[in-house]
Amino acid sequence: MQPKARHAYLPGLAALLVAAVTGCSGGSQGGGSTSDSKPGGPTTVTAAQPGKYRTLREACGTVPRAVLKELLPGVASLPEAQQAKAYRGTPSVTYDTDRRVGCAWKADSPDASHQLAIDLERVVSYDPTVSDADRAREVYEKQQLAAGVPLTDAQSDASATASPDSDTDTAPDTDTSSESASASGTPASTSTSTKTGKTPQSGTAPASPTASTTTSGLEPRTLDSLGDAAFLNDVLAHSGSAAQRRTVSVVFRTSNVIVTVRYTEQPARSSEVPDSAELQDKARSLARKLRDQLND
Repeated sequence: MQPKARHAYLPGLAALLVAAVTGCSGGSQGGGSTSDSKPGGPTTVTAAQPGKYRTLREACGTVPRAVLKELLPGVASLPEAQQAKAYRGTPSVTYDTDRRVGCAWKADSPDASHQLAIDLERVVSYDPTVSDADRAREVYEKQQLAAGVPLTDAQSDASATASPDSDTDTAPDTDTSSESASASGTPASTSTSTKTGKTPQSGTAPASPTASTTTSGLEPRTLDSLGDAAFLNDVLAHSGSAAQRRTVSVVFRTSNVIVTVRYTEQPARSSEVPDSAELQDKARSLARKLRDQLND
């Protein structure tokens, strides 16, 4: 009788084992992809392309010594040790040097004081449907509008194509908005959410203690042949003394990197006004060199 009991038990155990194996196999085949295979289920979202640039160069070493000598003439009169320190520059304090770097130089001479600053920002989009380059374009255009430089028709069309259902800009990355505004020569509190290509209602740059140059052909404007997009801002202001200070900013974007060159001159004599054309030429020349470095 004992063998018959064993014979009846084994088939039942085998059936349980078969059912268990079948259940496990079915679960492993459908894990994570069942919803995609059902009619009307969610579709796979293709991630946007990452930016061209994954890192940034050390900023203080990007400007050649020969260029610094030209932009900071007062350094040549300093003792050798002080010259070396002045040419090294002061790096900007940033939270992540893979995302943002900068450097500043300053030199005083009997005739004038000069300041130079560069800023490089690598923009990263955390939205999988928006590429790094498109996110950088949004950040760049906010800076351009904040400087009172209207968007070109091509820029407005590109913005409308990239986000046809959006009426406002995406919030800027991390802590870059105030620094970007400062780099373009405008107050950090000045901002705009429109992408219509129109200037503020007054038709001039946003109200501030500064006033843009009105010299024909040298006014704030967009620039050609400098990255994917570029603009120039020229601001003439009075400092605490009676001397006038001119700051020229050149901002350009190439893929997901935004570069700012800011060059300032303040003459020692209150009767003198810094030459707009000269400062613009020097700032644009340096911007082209930085562009070429990015393309290397």
